Amino acid sequence: MASNYFLERSASISPVIPSVGASSRSSNALSNRITSVLSASYSDLEIRNALETLDARGIRNTPETRRQLRLDVEKEVIQCNGEIVKDFGQVAEQLKRIGTAIASLNKCCADMRIHITAANRETGPVLEEVTTLMNQKRNVETKQRVLDAFNSHFIISDSESTVLTSTAEPVNEEFFQTLTRVKKIHHDCQVLLGTEDQRLGLEILEQSSKQLNAAFQKLYRWIQREFKTLDLENPQINASIRRSLRVLAERPTHFQSCLDFFAEAREQTLSDSFYTALTGSASDKQNISSMKPIEFHAHDPLRYVGDMLAWAHSATVSEREALEVLFISEGDEIARGIQAGLESEPWSRPEGDEQVFDGRKALNQLVSRDLNGVARLLRQRTEQVIQSHEDATLAYKIANLIGFYKNTFAKLLGGESEVLDVFTGLEESAMKQFRANMRDHVAAVQGELAVAPADLAPPEFFEEALEMLKALAKSYDTSIAAIDDRENGFQTVLAEALEPFLSGCENIYKTLQEPNNDIFAINCWLAAKMVLSQYSFGRDRVGEIEARIAERAVKLVEYQHRYFTYTSGLDSLLNTLGELSDSPEDISSITSLEPFKPENLIATSQQLDDFLPSALMDAAENIKKLKSTKMVQDITDAAASMFCEDFEFVESKILAADALHDSEETLEEDSARRLRDIFPRTSGEIRVLLS
Repeated sequence: MASNYFLERSASISPVIPSVGASSRSSNALSNRITSVLSASYSDLEIRNALETLDARGIRNTPETRRQLRLDVEKEVIQCNGEIVKDFGQVAEQLKRIGTAIASLNKCCADMRIHITAANRETGPVLEEVTTLMNQKRNVETKQRVLDAFNSHFIISDSESTVLTSTAEPVNEEFFQTLTRVKKIHHDCQVLLGTEDQRLGLEILEQSSKQLNAAFQKLYRWIQREFKTLDLENPQINASIRRSLRVLAERPTHFQSCLDFFAEAREQTLSDSFYTALTGSASDKQNISSMKPIEFHAHDPLRYVGDMLAWAHSATVSEREALEVLFISEGDEIARGIQAGLESEPWSRPEGDEQVFDGRKALNQLVSRDLNGVARLLRQRTEQVIQSHEDATLAYKIANLIGFYKNTFAKLLGGESEVLDVFTGLEESAMKQFRANMRDHVAAVQGELAVAPADLAPPEFFEEALEMLKALAKSYDTSIAAIDDRENGFQTVLAEALEPFLSGCENIYKTLQEPNNDIFAINCWLAAKMVLSQYSFGRDRVGEIEARIAERAVKLVEYQHRYFTYTSGLDSLLNTLGELSDSPEDISSITSLEPFKPENLIATSQQLDDFLPSALMDAAENIKKLKSTKMVQDITDAAASMFCEDFEFVESKILAADALHDSEETLEEDSARRLRDIFPRTSGEIRVLLS
């Protein structure tokens, strides 16, 4: 495009003199060229590339260059094409030589193919025969290996069978290894039963079943013999016993039978040990303990019961620790064995029992069975102690002690242990005896419930009851039996040891006059509060007592208030003014009332002056038999405060009457005296004197 442009450009400016017609045509052509040049975009890529090429060649824009440019370009194109044709000629020569080599190779390959075909025809039968023989050899070797593996896996030797089933052979590591192998054989027979020919599998399954049954029977008898001489006191219990029990657990029937045999033996052993600890005598003279018998050195009944319970607890802890080492020390292998046994012997599972075996629960049940003999002896001896004593406090302390050990045994053996039923029965028996003894005691002191002491203090029977209540509360506080519901748990004691005596005090209260009856009641309630306030479980009852004390204190305040108003002479004025309203008519009538006449009002004022100096001391003397000096002070102060309010009321009425008469100015100068002049005391003075 660039060459055409420059050629056309040079042609358009060449010095040719055209004709007239040619001049017009050349003029149109020139205008077309100019228009074409002007319309060309210098941003066009082709034009830009052409200009860059011309610039790279270093061509100058001269007339000569423009004339020779197209020729030079065409010359260069022709030269390039010639070089390309020359190169392609060389390539063609090389391709000819390659074709010749390929033809030679094809000929060689054809010759080799002919020779190979001839060799295959000659060696084919030999190779087929060799292949057949090799396959037969491999099949024979495979069958031999399968037979060897089958014999080594599914068949045990005669010596191993003797170790497994003969009772003359010991139960040792070799026995357990052989038993493990036979169990694996028995399990793997399922693979043989899945084949088309099941005869071999059935025969081996039957043989392994007989061997397993004989082995477990041997193990069962051996464990029973070992249980007869097993010493649980030895911390190094034979490891073979533990392993044997874990293995025997796969036969739940045999395992349970061994547990029953063991429980019976341990029950007898613990019963003999407990009897020896109690009396110091035993059928086996070698097993007599060096410690003093409980019955000889525990003279106090509570200590006697406590020592028996402590022995039972110590024996339970030792028994549980020993059995835990024996049955549960190495994980849940027994549980897994029993579960596997129940799956293999579904007929041995109790009807409707689908629960997984719980080793801890089974251990607690076994320990409970071991303690049945001890529990029977403990119940007999404890009931004898409870029934042979008439002390209610002792019965309650025994009940709390039994409750404490009941909770302890519940933590050791679980809440479903049969031993807990024995403790529950003993606790109920002790509480029943406590209630019976308390009722007998209440009946015995009925004759003392008639007369109150001269100092209005709590009567002697009530003091004794509070001492007993203090002992019962202390026993209850030191017991863990009532931790879950301490408040309600002590209500039974209060109902038996406090309520009857409070009722007796109430009967005495009804026979006394005011204020002695309220003073007596408060003294009794204060004594009961002092005992119960020391313990957190008596908080609710202390609140009830404080409410009752407050009710009695209100009555004493009212009594003291009446004493103030009556002794001071103010009651007549209050009674009269209480019937009047605040109307001017009632206020103006005050001076005409009888108590406000000058002579009567002067007498009242004089009585008030005589009363005030010793008013507080005289009032306090009325209730001095109260055992709480603070209450005496508080009650007297409350009554004095009420009296001051009454005096302010009277004073306000007197001032109102005087003010009304002064405003009316109806009186003559000397016809009457002011009420304030006759009754000069002020409420401020009263409060100072009574403070």
